[in-house]
Amino acid sequence: MIRLYYLLLFLFLISVARSQDVRLVSVGFYNLENLFDTKDDPHFHDEEYTPKGKRKWHDKIVAQKLKNLSTVIASVGEKEGLNGLDLVGVAEVENAAVLKRLVKMEALKNHQYGFVHFESEDYRGIDVALLYKQQNFIPITSKRYRLSLKSDKQFPIKTRDQLVVSGLLLGEEVVLLVNHWPSRRGGRKKSDPLRIAAARQQQLIMDSLTREKPTAKIIVMGDFNDNPTDKSVKSLSLKNRYLKDYRPLFNPMETLQEKGIGSLAYRDQWFLFDQILLSTHWLQDPNFFFLKAAVYNPPWLIAREGRYRGYPFRTKSRGSILEGYSDHFPVFAIFALRH
Repeated sequence: MIRLYYLLLFLFLISVARSQDVRLVSVGFYNLENLFDTKDDPHFHDEEYTPKGKRKWHDKIVAQKLKNLSTVIASVGEKEGLNGLDLVGVAEVENAAVLKRLVKMEALKNHQYGFVHFESEDYRGIDVALLYKQQNFIPITSKRYRLSLKSDKQFPIKTRDQLVVSGLLLGEEVVLLVNHWPSRRGGRKKSDPLRIAAARQQQLIMDSLTREKPTAKIIVMGDFNDNPTDKSVKSLSLKNRYLKDYRPLFNPMETLQEKGIGSLAYRDQWFLFDQILLSTHWLQDPNFFFLKAAVYNPPWLIAREGRYRGYPFRTKSRGSILEGYSDHFPVFAIFALRH
């Protein structure tokens, strides 16, 4: 019944968008796959991404990777008539220095992206960040939430922060949450509780946001290292009896998963770890509303040969540098703002 309701509402909003003078607004997420600089940071385990490290990571490689990634970001949504994403959450960036270089690349410089970034305690030194078109989005507040985790032996696990940014998107107030949840390293049985803990923290954050403003337009995005139907992510779209003010999210990526669409592949199986979820107010406001979500997977982003043929065209394979992009496809959502 709920799924039918959302389907009917979605079809209604599509018809409204086609009959009204609206402006398209776009939000994306992209795991950039190890966007490191070439310097050895003594506080993190990034030694392999240095000129003398395992990856032989020198500036020519970094420059090529930045060029390739910027080309992808600039082209997301071309088929839908988008002129670059208004907001882009990113994961696996080492620091602000590589982000500064990224937004100044030829493919992106005309978009005039700013960014919000905090250094996390992740053991490798990788973080999440939010890129935004400065002419379309004005950040008001930004905050990072540390995720406190322990291993089965009660050792602290250092992982990525959860980033929260609120601001005005074309004059409309929105809140964005950017995530990169713990990986499946060590197996599902060992790692599932870590992602469930990440989901629990995300719920607490949203509970606080909706308590302050019940009609908040929230966008939750990230690499969750779980599919839409896995317990951790699914909990975000279910009512939580322990959080009185928590309002479940709508996950448009579930439909994509049902169609077999993924954002990364492993052992010849597709996974949809990269997702964008929305507060239900995006489905209720007739003036600023959700239209569609998609995975951006054009043929040139797919490897044509080798071990990873048919997978996202990544930038590394067993230590060999490829002229690729990332081991993830970007995902994006389109909204309509009625003039």
